[in-house]
Amino acid sequence: MAAATTDDTGLRKGRFAPYGLLSPGILWLLLFFLVPVVMLVKASLSTKPSRFAEPEFAWDFSNYTAALSEYSPEFIRSFLYAGIATVLAILIGYPLAYWIATCGGRWKNFLIGLVVVPFFTSYLIRTIAWTSILQDDGVVTGLYQLLPWVGSDGRILATPMAVVGGLTYNFISFMILPIYVSLEKIDFRLTEAAADLGCAPWRAFRKVVLPLSLPGIFAGSLLVFIPAAGDYLNARYLGSPQTSMIGTVVQNKFLVQFDYPQAAALSLVLMVIITVMVLVYSRFLGTEGLAV
Repeated sequence: MAAATTDDTGLRKGRFAPYGLLSPGILWLLLFFLVPVVMLVKASLSTKPSRFAEPEFAWDFSNYTAALSEYSPEFIRSFLYAGIATVLAILIGYPLAYWIATCGGRWKNFLIGLVVVPFFTSYLIRTIAWTSILQDDGVVTGLYQLLPWVGSDGRILATPMAVVGGLTYNFISFMILPIYVSLEKIDFRLTEAAADLGCAPWRAFRKVVLPLSLPGIFAGSLLVFIPAAGDYLNARYLGSPQTSMIGTVVQNKFLVQFDYPQAAALSLVLMVIITVMVLVYSRFLGTEGLAV
């Protein structure tokens, strides 16, 4: 009888063990995600009588209508730039990750270390450094002006090209690393088997390697697109007022104009749109059925 009671006690403890393991993460999310979001929602529904007055909660939805009507160009520009930067990161990062995974040999760890070396420098410093690289009298712009369709008055700095280039450079490591992890787990003897069955190398890659690496592409796309859509440093230092993104508007509302209700509404609209886009992208890519 005592043994049965001990077993029942052990089963009850084992039943609650997973919740105990989850509790630190749940507490972290409650304190640093859910509570700030609730505060943001409250601020977005508040009114601000004057510049230095405290916002007053009044169920004011005009902040949301203003966010969608007045700042739609910034929203569109943000998602466009972030989407282009994500595609460029895939086109540049996938071949590099593939080469490291297949040809890196004993230098793999060193090469991956080089991928993360930019993180040893401040994000702000790396962005400002691009203003010197892309300056009008610099080498890069000089080579760009040699193109026949550009001319001697062509410039890169303060253009959408500079902003997209900055976003791609600053976030491409987040694309390379997940793709490399996915490729590293693939047994490349599968491609040899496909070749033995008469499959051409490109077809073997498209039918075997690419589908198995989709989880890495999916994770990398999210890690690049989400922060790029809300970024404001690249648009500020590499762009112009005509290339401002929604992150620039939010930063200005929060830190310059002190218009917290409008800034909170813009932030929430951005969060909702990104969440919907991620869900649609996840549904379209369909990586949940893949196993690496």
